[in-house]
Amino acid sequence: MVLVEAFMEILERPTIGAVFIEIMMFLGPVWIAFLLGITVGWIWKPKWASWKNCKFDFSAPSSPTALVPSPSKSLELTETKSFHSSKAHTPSFGSYVDAPSEIEQFESGPSQLNTLPITDEDLKHLWHLVERKDGGPPWKHMMDGSTPTMSYQAWQRDPESGPPEYCSRTVYEDATPELLRDFFWDDEFRLKWDDMLVHAETIEECPITGTMIVHWVRKFPFFCSDREYLFGRRIWESGRSYYCVTKGVPCPSVPRKDKPRRVDLYYSSWYIQAVESRRGNGQLTACEVLLFHYEDMGIPWEIAKFGVRQGMWGLVRKIERGFRSYQKSRASNMKISRCAFMAQVNTKIDPEYLKLMEGDVEESSGTEVQVSPAKSEGINVPKLLIIGGALIVACTLDRGIIPKALLFNVAKRFGNIGRRASPRA
Repeated sequence: MVLVEAFMEILERPTIGAVFIEIMMFLGPVWIAFLLGITVGWIWKPKWASWKNCKFDFSAPSSPTALVPSPSKSLELTETKSFHSSKAHTPSFGSYVDAPSEIEQFESGPSQLNTLPITDEDLKHLWHLVERKDGGPPWKHMMDGSTPTMSYQAWQRDPESGPPEYCSRTVYEDATPELLRDFFWDDEFRLKWDDMLVHAETIEECPITGTMIVHWVRKFPFFCSDREYLFGRRIWESGRSYYCVTKGVPCPSVPRKDKPRRVDLYYSSWYIQAVESRRGNGQLTACEVLLFHYEDMGIPWEIAKFGVRQGMWGLVRKIERGFRSYQKSRASNMKISRCAFMAQVNTKIDPEYLKLMEGDVEESSGTEVQVSPAKSEGINVPKLLIIGGALIVACTLDRGIIPKALLFNVAKRFGNIGRRASPRA
């Protein structure tokens, strides 16, 4: 009623000019608060939030058959129905001339694991994700990006419960699966290129399977405290393809503290395989990495999704620069770290092994999950800016045409519109 009465009073002005001036005075404080919120939000944006060199595509993929890629076609399945063994085998380190000296050097490393935190069930779960048989909601195409030596695609989905999940496919030119496997495991080298990682330590390890429990502390933007991660990781080798599982695990030997804040729910796993180069020469000189990731950082999921979209491309570029630096260092006979050495200690499996774990392949109830195109979105103004602008006006205006209750009501309605327009986290 207050809003209607205010408009009626404006329309009663004798001239059109007077009506226009009154309308501008009516809406002026709202626009000032809105622009102020935009300005403050942009000035205070974190360093990792950047639109530079990033192309987001919220429309449908160019091909109706675009799916989260499956590497199963590239696996050469053997004719026999048996598999070598699900038990761990001590791998061969013949590719490294100084392997015996490395083993001797690492004898006095972290304590050995009594119970493996990463098991065959985790391997099967990753296989389901790679083969699109996990039964989760459809993936929504999120972005594409490329450089002369790398191409990148990303998808996102919102499960019924839990944080947003991400899937990405990165193809590195002139790379091998073995080198990328070592690179992702090499925490010592990561400290040189990843400025968000401030601490990395191996707590426990298994010298037979290569399983490790790792302690990380990552630096977050200024408005968040640092985050602490305790996760187990393990690699399975199938030919020259690698299933690399990383997930959060409990570790009583590292007590919980108030700061940094511990991230308990964490999953980040890769599937790595050699693929044909995009140069079209028919050679398997490129390497494909499928990543599946989610974590509960203790930040509202909508804000976390906005931050990921802002910083994803910059992070992808940073990872590639780190990998190329690692590639050069290894080519110059750099001494490998203990973590990279442990990446070579993995469980070898036959390609048929996972299908036998699954049971009868013909009767499998797994369903392929297609990529669902995200709804076309315009420029999305964060709801926090709208609500914040309303709060500023409400706190600075004691009297005037627009009462505080009305401002809060308008802000609430804007928030409801945004909630209906975006998928529920």
